[in-house]
Amino acid sequence: MGAPLVPWRKTMTTMSSSTGPALQVYDTTLRDGAQQEGLNLTVHDKLAIARHLDELGVGFIEGGWPGANPRDTEFFDRAEQELDLKNAVFTAFGSTRRAHAKASEDAQVRALLDSQAKAITLVAKSHTGHVARALRTTKDENLAMIEDTIRFLTGEGRRVFLDAEHFFDGFELDRAYALEVVRRSMEAGAEVVALCDTNGGMLPASITEVVQEVIAETGAQLGIHCHNDTGCAVANSLAAVGAGVVQVQGTVNGYGERTGNANLLTVMSNLQLKMGQQVVEPEHLQEATRIAHAIGEITNVPPIGRMPYVGASAFAHKAGLHASALKVDPDLYQHTDPGHVGNAMRTLVSNMAGRASIELKAREMGVDLAGRPELQQQIVTRVKELELRGYTFDAADASFELLMQREMTGEPIRYCEVESWRVIAEARGDQGEAISEATVKVSAGGRRIVATGEGNGPVNALDEGLRSALAEIYPEIDGFELIDYKVRILDSSHGTDATTHVLLEMAGDSTSWTTVGVAPNIVEASWIALLEALTYGLWRKGVPVR
Repeated sequence: MGAPLVPWRKTMTTMSSSTGPALQVYDTTLRDGAQQEGLNLTVHDKLAIARHLDELGVGFIEGGWPGANPRDTEFFDRAEQELDLKNAVFTAFGSTRRAHAKASEDAQVRALLDSQAKAITLVAKSHTGHVARALRTTKDENLAMIEDTIRFLTGEGRRVFLDAEHFFDGFELDRAYALEVVRRSMEAGAEVVALCDTNGGMLPASITEVVQEVIAETGAQLGIHCHNDTGCAVANSLAAVGAGVVQVQGTVNGYGERTGNANLLTVMSNLQLKMGQQVVEPEHLQEATRIAHAIGEITNVPPIGRMPYVGASAFAHKAGLHASALKVDPDLYQHTDPGHVGNAMRTLVSNMAGRASIELKAREMGVDLAGRPELQQQIVTRVKELELRGYTFDAADASFELLMQREMTGEPIRYCEVESWRVIAEARGDQGEAISEATVKVSAGGRRIVATGEGNGPVNALDEGLRSALAEIYPEIDGFELIDYKVRILDSSHGTDATTHVLLEMAGDSTSWTTVGVAPNIVEASWIALLEALTYGLWRKGVPVR
């Protein structure tokens, strides 16, 4: 059995012992994770992700299936030339030889050798139904395919792992055959046999029972590979570790087909911070949040905000009661120190906020409001007034920071005085392309400026018009980019007359910030958010009002 649960505050112990090997962390993002719907990786993408995975400190990176497609073949060729891994070993994935052939003469097996990968993971059938219906061969020939391929590859100096596909379902159908697959694989020279919950239908208690039984019957070194179709992939992986497996497989951010694979970042964090098993160096685990988001940028599938440990909301607190306790001791409402995974505690400001929430949020922003209860209450009152009108600041930190500065100084931050703005949208003919034109009149730098902007919608046109008006006075805005725009109707029963809530995200200098605007008119709400976004960007850069 694995190590007992320990509180996170205690000193972490190592997984290694004199009686058994260290737990191997095996990442399959580049192969299994890439099977996710809508996720398409170029060779360049895969190389960039591999660098991040190595920084995370994983032991093995499964790079793909060389020989099965040109992209994976090119990846292994380029990885050999371009990557200098410090922590991980590249693993090539492929199948056992074809039925009634020789492994040494099988083109696909030869492609695994040609990849130059030091380790090779073979996928093999351990479910008799798949042997008969998918491979269309006999049970004995399937075992021969496994043995022959492992012996050939180990004879060529490669480390070999075996993924026993559909193992748990196969174990239920024909226990004796599933066990024989494990035995014969180990006898042929496989280092680890990973038991795969390929359909993702298992529950933790069953995983524990089967893993313990397989170890008792075969003495094999086992791994675990779980899919998330029951929502239990992480729990199943942890159960398998507790039952004695020596290798755990998964993908960053839980990428994978259908509902995904076990989220390796969650598994690693739980093993290290909850079960006392040091699977990577602590400084590597501290890169988990950064790496989750960096890989999300590459895949264009960012981690969900509520993802454990590394999500933006993983350590975010909204209720005033929570904030009061957190002010006394962060441990009271947090299960671990977010710094262990490179994340940070956030206080969300909303109509649930009290003075403690405001003080904590201000502290995050580098402002000390301790000992200023009247100002704290003033900000709380203002927040609640605005939220009654439809504003929300829990997702708009930039707007809240500008609000706080306004309440502290008694004056809003203004880089220009707005005289007026106007947007015209025009389309010609039934199918004509609509073009929007905005006219913006402001005063800045001691001048009255009138500027126009065209765009593919009123907000784009306003953005162009405002930038055109301010660019000469404040050239710093050239580095700002509008990257996200969300609209929500607050009182939909009013139809087109409803109040509109707009969240606008802008980026610059490798960071981003979000502002909020609320008005009965969607364009007006967008203007409010847009003006605040540019204002905040200039202010945080320290640009003086000119």
